Amino acid sequence: MKHITLGFGHREVTVSLPAHRLLDIVTGKDVPPITDVPEAVHDALHRPIGSPPLPQVVSPGDKVAVVVSDLTRMWVRHDLFLPPLLDELNQAGVPDNDIQLVVALGAHRRHTDEENISTYGSETVRRVTIEQSYALDADDFVYLGTTSRGVPVEINRHVARADKVILTGGIVYHSMAGFSAGRKAVLPGVAGYASIQGNHSFCLHPQIGQGLNPACDSGSLDNNPMHQDQLEIAQLLNPAFLLNAVYTADGDFARFVAGHWHEAWLEGCRAVADISGVTISGQADITLVSAGGFPKDINFYQGAKSIENAYAATKPGGVIIAVMECRDINDPPDFSQWFEYSSLLDREMALREAFTVPGFVALKLGMLVRNVTVIMVTLPENAAFFAKVGMLTAGNVEEALTMADAKLGRHDAKITVMPCAAATVPLRRP
Repeated sequence: MKHITLGFGHREVTVSLPAHRLLDIVTGKDVPPITDVPEAVHDALHRPIGSPPLPQVVSPGDKVAVVVSDLTRMWVRHDLFLPPLLDELNQAGVPDNDIQLVVALGAHRRHTDEENISTYGSETVRRVTIEQSYALDADDFVYLGTTSRGVPVEINRHVARADKVILTGGIVYHSMAGFSAGRKAVLPGVAGYASIQGNHSFCLHPQIGQGLNPACDSGSLDNNPMHQDQLEIAQLLNPAFLLNAVYTADGDFARFVAGHWHEAWLEGCRAVADISGVTISGQADITLVSAGGFPKDINFYQGAKSIENAYAATKPGGVIIAVMECRDINDPPDFSQWFEYSSLLDREMALREAFTVPGFVALKLGMLVRNVTVIMVTLPENAAFFAKVGMLTAGNVEEALTMADAKLGRHDAKITVMPCAAATVPLRRP
């Protein structure tokens, strides 16, 4: 028997599986975390990719806009790397009063002052001014042009009128744009609502009723129209510099990449793929996953990425068993409300009318459960919610495995286990 521990909220559950049934145990590459963040930031800024070092990019007198992710990306840990970035700008002759943080809200709500402190740290908030780019504030945006796909490019005025723009963020696999960060700090981050809606519409299938565009997927860049359009939009702004972080499977800093806004980001994407992309032996009959425990399974929206990643490791007609507490099952409301639609077509049409990322995730999950069975090992009170999603529930892993065997009609089905499914992406051999 093989004993495997899985995170479930603040605790862990252990499951024992027959060794002969195990196909793969999917974990990311074990890389050492960065222990000296300021030193790592300094090294990245002075050894950039595709760009001169930061002190040669900015000059005294420049007004610098630093684009930062919002509170929905607190895992980026801006509070740890923004102070050393500001110090480097100071040493290059740009004082704090010539630097603005611009919060890349996209269409998310504005921060409170307290949320700015918790997201960026008290030192950063004390040192520089903060502007919030909210997509629906039409007067805050200036027009820069139109992409080859017909998307109008409206960028926040604080960014568009800065002498130098520095993009920041954290790179992980992204279920629509291939990878996060990089050009996404520009769109959706500091773009206007029409720009965001136009770009995100490429994630929907060109034919109504077919749901999602398969080219807009995790790790997909070359033929991804959303990503390619975002590149055009970022090029119109032409940021001066980029600082992005790459993470270990546990969420610690693994590396910083800095330099040209596109070339450095691509190097960061390759680093993410090396750490988090895991080649599997083949697709399993049953994939047993955990998001990694709290806070990754605080609600289903946070845990949904684990289901998406598990899907790639599961045979069509197979079973995904997801171990997730989901104590705040109805949060956030702008995600849970999407499961109230009576059909996937209704869900798709609402998404075409007003695109949102939670709506995209909900539609993707709805399409997924048409091809595999999903059994959630969760709190008993979550059963009604998951019934609306189209998923079954079980009280423990053993019960779920019994249900899976019954569904498959056999007791020797191969099992893949993903203990940190939110942070690992199964890759099939070419």
